[in-house]
Formats: sequence, C-alpha cells, structure tokens
Amino acid sequence: MADSDPVLAAARQWKGAPMALATVVSTWGSAPRPKGSHMLVHQDGRFEGSVSGGCVETDILATAAEVIAGAPFQVKHYGVADAAAWEVGLPCGGKIAVMVQPVNAEGFDPELFDRIAEARGAGEALTVTTDLETGHSDLREQATGEVFVNRYDPPRRLLIVGAVQIAQALAGLARELGIDTVVIDPRGRFLTEERFPGVTLDDRWPDEAVAAYKPGPATAVVTLSHDIKIDDPALIAALSADAGYVAALGSRKSHAARRDRLTEAGLSAAQIDRIDGPAGLDIGAIGPAEIALSIAAAMVSAFHDKG
Repeated sequence: MADSDPVLAAARQWKGAPMALATVVSTWGSAPRPKGSHMLVHQDGRFEGSVSGGCVETDILATAAEVIAGAPFQVKHYGVADAAAWEVGLPCGGKIAVMVQPVNAEGFDPELFDRIAEARGAGEALTVTTDLETGHSDLREQATGEVFVNRYDPPRRLLIVGAVQIAQALAGLARELGIDTVVIDPRGRFLTEERFPGVTLDDRWPDEAVAAYKPGPATAVVTLSHDIKIDDPALIAALSADAGYVAALGSRKSHAARRDRLTEAGLSAAQIDRIDGPAGLDIGAIGPAEIALSIAAAMVSAFHDKG
C-alpha cells in the first residue's frame, strides 16, 4: 500500500487503545479502493484511512465496533447486486470484500504496525499474511489454506534535479500525491525554502545526491535544469540504479543529443531507453504547471507499472 502512512501514524498515536482494522481483501470491477487498503477504527469511533472512499465506511464502522467489543473477525462482502450494497451506498458497479479484525495478538498484532513502519523507513518492502479462517496476521513466508497476502512497499520518492519553475509546480503536485520529494541543485540561489516549501532540499552535486538516495522501483528521478553539467550526471546515477521512473526535460532534438552524450559516457542503449524524454505524457502541455502535470501523470503510471 502506497498510502498507508496516515494509518501507521494513527496506530502509533492510539497505541494501547482497543482498535479494529478493516482491510480490502478482494475487489471486482470498478471497486473504489484497491486490495490492501486499510481503515483503522478506534474504540471511541475515530478512524483513519478508507476502504471504499466513503461508500461502505458507515457499515464497516458498525462492524468494527462489534469486533472491538469482542465479536469474531468478519469478512464483509459488498456488491451492486446486493440489497445491502445500496443501503451502504455502493452503486458504482464494483464489488469488494472487506476483512475486519481486532488489533490484538489474536488478530492484527499491534507490533506489526511498528514492523511495517520500520521497513518503510529503511526503504524495504514487507509482507503480512492473514489466515482468512482465523483472522490472524503475521510475517510468515509460507502459508497453507485460504490466506490474504498484503505487501507494504517503501514510500514513493521523487528526486527533482534542477530548482527551476517547473520544479516548483512538480514538487507541489508530488506533495498532494503523498510522494516524498527532494529537490537537488548545487546552485544556492535557486534552492531556497521560500521557493520550495515543505520539501527536502539537497545542494550536493546531482550524481552524488542521486546515488546517496539509492533509487529503487519506488523512486523517480526527473531532471529539469537544462544544464548538461547538472542533468547528465544525475541521469547516469539514476540509470546505473533501479529507479522506477527516469525522465529528462527537453525537446526531441535535445534528447537525441543527450542520448549521444550518455552513449559516450558508457551507458548502454537499453539503459538510455529507460529515459522518458521529452519528459511527461503528451497532453499538449503549455507552461510550467501543465508540464509538471504531464510529468506527474507519467511518473504515477510508471509507479503502477512497477507495482
């Protein structure tokens, strides 16, 4: 789950209180939330997260209250053909199954929240397996019977190289998408907190900075400076790693010249082909905000392809 951080934060804040965890365990058709989506419910009725974007949350809250009070874990099914689906507001045509389990040693052990948070902080994936017969979750790698396996991937990260105007718009979009963002530029006059509020600023040379972040499948690297002394080293570092999305701003003509330079630098054709250049989806973008939107859309698409 890419958006599990709010649920993990709530779990830390509410630690020790009676809670229930609702999880989407299967979907069909136009389901509003993907498998693995969580909603954490406190005994006092507070909740964090979502399993349907609002369609079935009221019913899930009632079920969670029963589970917190001692009822067995449950798997609830909602579909447009069911009368209950219309009662709780699921008219989108999809179907979902939601598991509601207690947050305790017999259900979802509270320590699992800590393990997930530790893995995400280390940039590692973690898999939690739930026995759908008993409702017990753990970190076992081998399981028999009917189980649900939920993979928690590292948080998505965007490394923007070049603190230019497009970078300002792209950083804002990435924040709204819940993507950790770093702006890299050795030019101090460009790289200021006033121009880039709420993101990490890194004034190292791009090759050093990109390599230090060890970009993997959950990391995007986008070069925007138009300065080959800044952009090219960053691209070489990103293409030498397993970055999930690599993009470079510029025209088709400038990208052809870029390919020649990177070939001379020793990169293979297969490595260079990984670059999305010119960066972004072709939406006829005009101006920094639209260009940033096209890049953000291409980045999200690449992340989903890697998932």
